[in-house]
Amino acid sequence: MIASDDRPHRCWLCDRPLGRRVEWHHPLPKSRGGRQVVPLHPICHRTIHTMLSNAEMARAYADAPALRAQPAIARFLAWIVDKPADFHAPTRRRR
Repeated sequence: MIASDDRPHRCWLCDRPLGRRVEWHHPLPKSRGGRQVVPLHPICHRTIHTMLSNAEMARAYADAPALRAQPAIARFLAWIVDKPADFHAPTRRRR
């Protein structure tokens, strides 16, 4: 169990405070050699994987500023900005 003082406090993607559930994401996909993990809200994590393939993440979106600037992610961030930390909504698959 992680002590409350050791828990991350902000989401790597949206920078909102984290809630009760925290998921861990490899900015550089594990399949591409990534080892670092960052904390995310579950909805932020699902959005990343819905919008981008591992190849796209490895090629152009392994850092937060580049990922935040990606048009579909930027729209998501504008929408999620005022939602509470534990907000959940279904994530639609990319067409």
